[in-house]
This record gives sequence, structure tokens and C-alpha cells, in this order.
Amino acid sequence: MDSRPPESPPLDFRRIGSLPPYVFATIDRLKLEARRRGEDIIDLGFGNPDIPSPPVAVEKLREAALNPRNHRYSSSRGIPNLRKAVADRYQRRFGVELDPETEVITTIGAKEGLAHLMWVLVQPGDTALVPEPSYPIHIYAASIAGADIHRISVLGTEGDFYQHLTDTVTNTWPRPRVLVISFPHNPTTTTVELPFFERLVDFARAHGLFLVHDFAYADISFDGYEPPSLLQVPGAKDVGVELYTLTKGHSMAGWRVGFVVGNSHVISALAKIKSYLDYGTFQPIQIASIVALNDADEYIGKVNDTYRGRRDALIEGLNRVGWEVVAPKGTMFVWAGLPEGYEEMGSLDFAVHLLEKGRVAVSPGVGFGPSGEGHVRFALVENEHRIRQAVRGIRQVLE
Repeated sequence: MDSRPPESPPLDFRRIGSLPPYVFATIDRLKLEARRRGEDIIDLGFGNPDIPSPPVAVEKLREAALNPRNHRYSSSRGIPNLRKAVADRYQRRFGVELDPETEVITTIGAKEGLAHLMWVLVQPGDTALVPEPSYPIHIYAASIAGADIHRISVLGTEGDFYQHLTDTVTNTWPRPRVLVISFPHNPTTTTVELPFFERLVDFARAHGLFLVHDFAYADISFDGYEPPSLLQVPGAKDVGVELYTLTKGHSMAGWRVGFVVGNSHVISALAKIKSYLDYGTFQPIQIASIVALNDADEYIGKVNDTYRGRRDALIEGLNRVGWEVVAPKGTMFVWAGLPEGYEEMGSLDFAVHLLEKGRVAVSPGVGFGPSGEGHVRFALVENEHRIRQAVRGIRQVLE
């Protein structure tokens, strides 16, 4: 008689069935194998900021963590002084007034904020519009919440964007409920001016759309460009919210501190659902983030200077070896069409080729959606010396 226990039936998992294979896994695997062989791989693929966090915030974190009273549960909405600090930052930076009590909520990073925001905005049967190419969470936050997804291209001109948006909204039933946007845009580095948002707010009001603007790169810009906030448009709070984060400009990626600001009804709904899900970020991190928001404006300038130097080193180097690439005005990335003679290879095979022959890791554009094909994304997460070393490896590949 077989004494082995019966095998459990395979589980039918929920929500993850719509998630595709991770395109970047191929590059990650090859990168790991090369490093195990002792090869020096310059990783310009994963956009993981390497610049230290503001020293004043680090010191405040140490001080706050030593206080046992801060080891208890915090608040899922964020402590009051932190919500006030982000409101003050918006007033200084954008001239936008926010009520810290009703128009600001703290999230555990922007990704968590967007994911749970979609839970209160869409459900199965609803339609969400998302950018294409896309940072993956912009698509899959709404998808995991059960919404049908329609993609709006951010490539081409502003007129192209609005034509595609208009066609999609008028030809989709039920009418789309939410539009997710993000400028400066990851991965394409596309930027917009305030009139773009003015037109978008009018469009949203006319078509019953709710706008969600992921403003992750609010503080990373170059050459005199100042990224506008959606909330600078009069009436924007009636039809939208914005996500802001300390990850990029303050270089506090691992701290996981983000915010959703804007429409008070949506903020209240998000607060309600988060009250069932979490107790907020560790309170010493919140306390240190207050200092970062209030006292580190100058540090943001230093972060920008660092990224600008890296951008220039990469762009100048690529152009020098015959790979013509336009310098971005925002984000910590460079979006590049495949070099001449390699277009037929495709972005994934080219990224593999660059890794194996040049020892440089980049992100294949197809990983951000079908229209990303024919491009790769460089992340400016190595110092200028290493970037110049990467250019030498790329030159060997292209020769």
C-alpha cells in the first residue's frame, strides 16, 4: 500500500495570469552569469539610483531610530508633519496650495501608491488608459485591479498623442474611466510644458476621465527645463491626482517614501483602503523625510548636477563612436534608437550582444511595450569614469 500523502491539486492563482514573462530577466540572468565568471559588467540597465541620500536625512533617521517611541505602529496616511512638508514643497516648487489634511497622503513609495490607487479607481469591467511605451507598473497596477487596458502612445508629437487619445476614448465602450500619464516619461524621457496639461484637464472634464499623473521625475531636469505639475492647472484637482516621490530628486530610493496629492475625495478613498492594508512607512523614515523635504532643496541641485554630468558623458561618447542620440531634458535615463546597421537585430538581441561583447548592460526597449522595440534604455547609475569605460566597450561592439 502506498503510504505517501496524496498530491495537492495545482493552485489556480488569481490576478497574476495577466502578467507576462519578465522581458528583462534574460539580461539579468546573463549579467549574473558574466559576473560569476569574474567579468566586469557596467550595469546601465536597472534604474537603481546610486547617489547617496541627503546627509541631513540620514542623520535624522539615525536619531529618530534611537527613540523607542518611534518603533510602534505609525499611521497609514503619514504623520501630519510629513504631509505638511510635502504641501510646503509643492507651494515652494510649483506655487500649488495643498491641504495636508485632505489633499495629501503618504504612500510606501510611488509604486505602492499607484497600485492601491487603482484599487479605488477601477474594477473588472472598467477601462484604464495607460502610456505606451510604459514603465510596467503603469500598465499592471490597473490590470491587477481588474481593468481592461488600452494603450496611448507617447511617441511622436503632442498632436499625435491627442489624436490617439481622442480616437480611443470615443471608440471605446464602456468609456474609459482613468488615464495614467507620467512626464518626464520613463523610459522615453519625453517632456511636456504646462499647456499640455491645461489641454488635458479640459479633455478629462469633457470626457469624464480621471487623471493620474506619476510625477516620479519632478526633480530631475536639465538645460533650464522645469517639469510642470499637473496641479498647476486651475481645476486640475477636480479631475486628477499626482504621485510625488523622494526616490529620484532626493535619491532616497530604498526608503520607500511617496505621496499622492490632489483630489480630496480620491485621497479619502485611498486612505480608507490603506487603513485596512498597512500602518505606513517606519516612523523614523517619515521623520527623516520631513527634514529631506524641508532642508534638502539644495541637495536636489547637486543630484541634478551629477546626472547631468553622466548624461553628457554618455551622449558625447555615443555620438563620438557614431551612435547618434539626442540628450534628454529630464529623467535619469537616455532613450536611444538602435545604432545604424543593428535595426534588424531587435532590442533584446542587441542588448544581449552589447552585454556579451561590450560588457555593458542596458534595458531592451521591447520590455516597455511593443512600441519600445527598436530602442534601448540607458540608466545613468554609474559615475562618469565608468560611463566612459562603457562607451569604450560599446565602440568595440560597433567597430
